[in-house]
Amino acid sequence: MKSATGHFIAQRVTAIVLIFLGLWFATSIIGLDSFEHLNVVAFIAKPLHGIFLALMCASLAYHSHLGVQVVIDDYVHAAGLHKMSLFLSRIAHLAVLVMSIYAVFRIGASA
Repeated sequence: MKSATGHFIAQRVTAIVLIFLGLWFATSIIGLDSFEHLNVVAFIAKPLHGIFLALMCASLAYHSHLGVQVVIDDYVHAAGLHKMSLFLSRIAHLAVLVMSIYAVFRIGASA
């Protein structure tokens, strides 16, 4: 999204999505019998939990990317450094997203 309005709306939408996913995550974690490894793996292995965790990872990565982009736009003024910072931010957020979703589905498939 190139427009400021689109960026603003995307930040708000991801924030709202994260509120609901965060509430789901908190109540689900509180509901676990224990935090032993096998218990947590069994939790992640449930398909609905795996999907919600993947959605939460995607929403967190995108929301974080949008926020970091605003900080870079506001505080990095040199043209070359600005473009490089935006590029590196995008790569870093994509890497974290891919690794986290891979981990969720790998853990879910191993159970």
